[in-house]
Order: sequence, then C-alpha cells, then structure tokens
Amino acid sequence: MDNYKHSMNWQQLISSRRLGRDNNQHEMAEYRTEFQRDYDRLIFSSPFRRLQNKTQVFPLPGSIFVHNRLTHSLEVSSVGRSLGNDAARELLRLHPNLNSSVISMLGPIVSTACLAHDLGNPPFGHSGERAISSYFSEGKGMKVKNLLIQQCGEAAAEWLWSDLIHFDGNANAFRLLTHQYEGRRTGGYVMTYSVLAAIVKYPYTSLLSEGKSKFGFFKTETSYFEKIAQQLGLIPLQYEGNRISYARYPLTYFVEAADDICYEIMDIEDAHKLHILTTQQTSDLLLNFFSGNKRRNLQEAYPNVTDPNERIIYLRSCVINLIEQECVKAFILHEDEIMNGQFSGSLIEHTSPECKDAFQACAEYAKAHIYKAREVLDIELAGYRIINMLLDLLTDAILEPEKSYSRLLLDRVPSQYQTRHPALEDRIMGMMDYISGMTDVYALDLYRKITGQSLPVV
Repeated sequence: MDNYKHSMNWQQLISSRRLGRDNNQHEMAEYRTEFQRDYDRLIFSSPFRRLQNKTQVFPLPGSIFVHNRLTHSLEVSSVGRSLGNDAARELLRLHPNLNSSVISMLGPIVSTACLAHDLGNPPFGHSGERAISSYFSEGKGMKVKNLLIQQCGEAAAEWLWSDLIHFDGNANAFRLLTHQYEGRRTGGYVMTYSVLAAIVKYPYTSLLSEGKSKFGFFKTETSYFEKIAQQLGLIPLQYEGNRISYARYPLTYFVEAADDICYEIMDIEDAHKLHILTTQQTSDLLLNFFSGNKRRNLQEAYPNVTDPNERIIYLRSCVINLIEQECVKAFILHEDEIMNGQFSGSLIEHTSPECKDAFQACAEYAKAHIYKAREVLDIELAGYRIINMLLDLLTDAILEPEKSYSRLLLDRVPSQYQTRHPALEDRIMGMMDYISGMTDVYALDLYRKITGQSLPVV
C-alpha cells in the first residue's frame, strides 16, 4: 500500500491499457482512439442490444413511447460526452502544461462509460435489483447462506452473502465487462482500464455499503478492480480484509452526473407523455431551474409553438444544458479535492443553490408522484413475482443438479453461464449472470413456459 500516491494525476489516469491484454498497450491514435474502440465494441455487443427490452422506469411502451434502458443509455452517453469535452477545455485553459492529447480523451472515456453503466441491470428496472436482493435476504434464498459457509468458510461466505443481499447493477456491469465466461477470452470484453474505472460509481466492496444496495464490484471481480486501481493510481481509503475502498476515479463523477440528469429530467418528460403530470406541473418543475429574465424569456419563447409536448421538449433541453454547465463548473472548482480523494457528494450537490434546489424538487416530486404511479408499481409487482420464481427454480437446480427436473432446467441455460461449475460460488454467480442478463420479454416468456402457462408450438 505504500506505493500509492496521495494525489491522482491525469497522465496516469488516462490509460489505453486493456484488461486481459496488459502487455499489448497501444499508443493513443488521433484517428480512432482506444476509447472510441471501446465505444464501438459496446454498441455492437449483445448485452447492449438487450437493453432495448429492459424497463427503465415505466413499462415497455404500447402506443406511447417512453424510455427503455437502451434509449436512456444513449442519452446518458450524449450528455456524458458534453461533460467530458467541456471539462477538458476548462482543464487545458487552467493547466496549459497538461498533455492536450491526453486530456482530450475525457469526452470519449466518459461517453463510453455512460454507454455501459446500465449493462448489468436485471429486467424490470430497479425493482429487478430489489427482487434479487430480497430473494436472498428474506426469501427462500436464505438457505444458501449456510451452504456457502460450509463450502467457502466463514470469511469468504460473509463476503459472498453480502454481495447477494445487496445485489447492485453497477457491480454487475463491471462483472459483465471483465468476467471470463465459459468459452470466452481472458479479460471479458477487454476494455481499457480508464473506461472500466469510470463505470464504477461506488469503488468499495458490499461489506462497506452500510445497508444500502450500492457497491462497485463483487468478490469475484475484486482482483480486477485492484489491478486497475493500482495501474491508474487511485487512492486507497480502506483496506482491511474484505472491506476495501478507494477514492473515485475522477471521471466517474461525470458518469454519475449524466445518469442523474437524464434519469430525473427524462422521467419528468415521460410522465408528461403518459399524462401522469399535467403540462403546467411539468413546466413549473422545469422552469424552477431559472429565474428573472431567463425564466421570462423561456416562458415567452416560440409563441407560435402551441404543441405542449414540443414546449416541454424545449424546456427540458434548456434544463439539461444548464445542469451540464453547472456540473462542469463544480468539477473545476473542486478539482483539487477530487484528485486528492477528498471530495464528497455528487457534482449536482455542488452546483448553484438555484440549480441544486430545482433538481431536488424534481427528485422529490418524481418520488412522490411518478415512481408510485400505478403503471410503475404494476411492473415492480410483476418483476418481483417473475424473478423470485426463476431464482427459486434455478437455485434448487444448482443445489441439486442430479435431479431430473434440475437437469432439464439447466440444459436450457446457455453454456457460457457456469451453472454446472464444481464450486457453489461459481454456480450461484452463473445463475445471477443468466437472470440479470434477461430482457423483460425473455424473463416473462421463460416464466410462462416453465410454469405451463404457455407451451411451444408443435
């Protein structure tokens, strides 16, 4: 631990080294950089395509289009690119001694990390995460704990169990991109260290999550994160046995900001489209970000545009632009604290009082009126039922694989998921990989088939 520096530096933080190909580092080229290669690799990947059939907040659309995980990720990536590019310009202005070719990579790195940030989310939105956690913490999955202790020992089982009862899509995204699935290459998707570090919003183990289902990497991928952290010079904050914590990779703050901006503001727009919020309610929430002449100008803009959706879209774009600029200002203002690992909170929490208060008002309104809407609760209820049943059947199958029904069910699981591995830990993680990778449609279809509600056409 003595080899770590007490402050991070940009030259070390921006690295084109790839996990799994550590000895084949390429110089960053001007035409298609290694980070743009990462972006392209994700765009053409199966997990990214599957996001089109995963719920964001509202049920997948019928006659009215709302966001799914795919469109959300693309929008977050767009906002992230702006944040990274604007911050790069400011950093070069303030620190002309910085290597411009290195700092110019901020936009591509943040954009790519944003594209990947939701890859590990299970079906049915955030309710899918809660359904998995609750299955182990208060459901039939509780029986797994003693078996883990018997096979892995007390300390290892404590860590594994903590991962299961605090299941987090962010940690699962890191696993998806780094884990060597059966028949796949070492290093998973062989992404650059900088992009992988930027994905990890919560750089600590689940044993430090303090009762919240937020952490950055599972026990199974901890060695990968430590390797990345050492290479990039991330600052260790705690290193006691299984309780490991690092300061955030600086660009992660932009990934978090882009996600928060799109999550809150776009959910407001979706709620308006679904008539959960009126046009007046939506306008008031968005106009709260502005005051004085700016607010009046926005209210009076485009008098010939009478379509309410178009006016909301215009206000939404102005709000996103404002928050993006405020976040860049906050990052530059607190750069020293961020680089020293002493910054606390999110960038949005350090924006101007007007911006911060308006954003908080949106968050509180959404929590009270959007996330408790009937349509949202219905998908959560269905998700709980489906995921719990699938977990129950698959858990029985991996615990007693010799049974005839278990063999039938496990034969249906693609071989890349290690549900037949000799070690119980790997079988459980393989099961989690399979379920979390499902789309809403696939999970529902599998649920119907194995419960006999629908049968294949003969």
